[in-house]
Amino acid sequence: MSETSIEIQIKTLPNEPGVYQYFDKDKKLIYVGKAKNIKKRVSSYFTKKHDHGKTRVLVKRIAEVKHIVVETETDALLLENNLIKKYQPKYNVMLKDDKSYPWICIKNERFPRVFSTRRVIKDGSEYFGPYTSMKTVKTLLGLIRGLYLLRTCNYDLAQEKIDAGKYKVCLEYHLGNCKGPCEGLQTEKDYHGNISAIKEILKGNFKDSLQGFKNQMKAYAENMQFEDAQRIKDKIESLENYQAKSTVVNPKISNVDVFSIVSDESYAYVNFLQLSYGSIIRSHTLELKKKLAETDEELLELAIIEIRQRFNSNSKDIYAPFDLDLGEELKVTVPKLGDKKKILDLSKRNAMYYRMDKMKQIKITDPDRHANRIMAQMKADLRLSEEPRHIECFDNSNIQGTNPVAACVVFKNGKPSKKDYRHFNIKTVEGPDDFASMEEVVYRRYKRLLEEEQSLPQLIIIDGGKGQLSSALKSLEALNLRGKIAIIGIAKRLEELFYPDDPIPLYLDKKSETLKIIQQLRNEAHRFGIEHHRNKRSKGALTSELESIKGVGEQTIIDLMKAFKSVKRIANAKLDELEAVVGVSRAEKVYNHYHKKEV
Repeated sequence: MSETSIEIQIKTLPNEPGVYQYFDKDKKLIYVGKAKNIKKRVSSYFTKKHDHGKTRVLVKRIAEVKHIVVETETDALLLENNLIKKYQPKYNVMLKDDKSYPWICIKNERFPRVFSTRRVIKDGSEYFGPYTSMKTVKTLLGLIRGLYLLRTCNYDLAQEKIDAGKYKVCLEYHLGNCKGPCEGLQTEKDYHGNISAIKEILKGNFKDSLQGFKNQMKAYAENMQFEDAQRIKDKIESLENYQAKSTVVNPKISNVDVFSIVSDESYAYVNFLQLSYGSIIRSHTLELKKKLAETDEELLELAIIEIRQRFNSNSKDIYAPFDLDLGEELKVTVPKLGDKKKILDLSKRNAMYYRMDKMKQIKITDPDRHANRIMAQMKADLRLSEEPRHIECFDNSNIQGTNPVAACVVFKNGKPSKKDYRHFNIKTVEGPDDFASMEEVVYRRYKRLLEEEQSLPQLIIIDGGKGQLSSALKSLEALNLRGKIAIIGIAKRLEELFYPDDPIPLYLDKKSETLKIIQQLRNEAHRFGIEHHRNKRSKGALTSELESIKGVGEQTIIDLMKAFKSVKRIANAKLDELEAVVGVSRAEKVYNHYHKKEV
């Protein structure tokens, strides 16, 4: 048998680090990947059995394989990132350039201006950022302008123009916000001393500025210039207050990038914190949509390269939740305790809050996506073979052993479907027997669905432990449905989930969305069952005395209740009033029952 074109292409691939590209029959790029060994990685796509459906579809569509060999694994990471952003292949995680972040610019001028901008111009100016929040930029600029006197005009302050007296000081000078370099009232050296201090603050280093202000304050105080000393003291307090808010760990932790990841079945959220002298100078969370069931390690590697490029980070130290292969140039640390672990936990908390906020927004703006995510999560958490789009939950109610009833509530796509709720009066069981009652209602429910050829649920939840679950299983076996519908029991005390033929219960995280939906189902079934039970007991209390009258049947009672609204009014009714509703014979029986003492 002759080899296929793909098999021949794979045989010629190199055992080198690099990037591989998959093209479909129309020569369209559909996937880009990186590898330490291109040949070994590409071969695995065609020799392994893939659990994920999209990966199997991808492999079927591959018509051509191309590759690019690079020197190092770091080069492969960078090249993969650039190709994904450029071509946006269908089966890759989507990465989008965002060039609209704000920067703080220190303009390349004789007397540099300091301002915010969203445009980076390569003219020798220095740019700090990008920042993920304009609020952060405004706070920093406000701090800087409160500490140092800087010009805000855009004049060309060349020495010859100043000497020629071309400019005059403006209102900012008279307000005390500028020292007037336009008229030569401030030297270039003095101005650049301020700029050097500002650069250190933007890097997160407050030490030099604080020491400089303290020296100034001391000098003013020694010269009896107490107003000036107070002015400098205010600046020190302002700087110390900002430093206290921004410093989160040991100031010795400097020039470090911290990354964490939180993911579910469909999306991953990667948080990035940049630290300088113990202060967070940047925070950003990136959302990644999974395409081929990528692992957290794969996604985090991709995100780190993307985020570092996006924010122009040159830090050599990275803190991450697990070991990563980012090349020899970067040092990856997995903190276990102390300040390093504290900052990693903070990053993860930021990723979790971002995900929670995103989920709340999606629940409102995109309910279909919300339902799809919940269903995928429940399938994974409960170890199901398919998503539980249709769930039914059963609960028994027999308060003080009377009027035993059961309830069945239905959820579709994670939401109550109240029109499908059903309640059952127990018919074959004498007395309060939860196990037998559960067996009866489950049998009746699914016998009817089968007879009416209605759709069956993907998941049945039984409110109760092993006993109730076993009873429900008997009914499924009798209907030949065991194994065709997933079924679990939930015990109230510890929220244990029981599976058929498994003595060890499953415990879900108390905060998991899957457990919350199961609890909602259980609580709704309990509410619906109790409501029906109360109605039945109430009706029984109202009509029990009428039922005790010999010769008075159910229809007569219904007619009387409709006409008189209450048993008390029936008891006080005149004979002719009763005759008008139920006829002479039955009216006499009811009338005599309530007036026999008078006879």
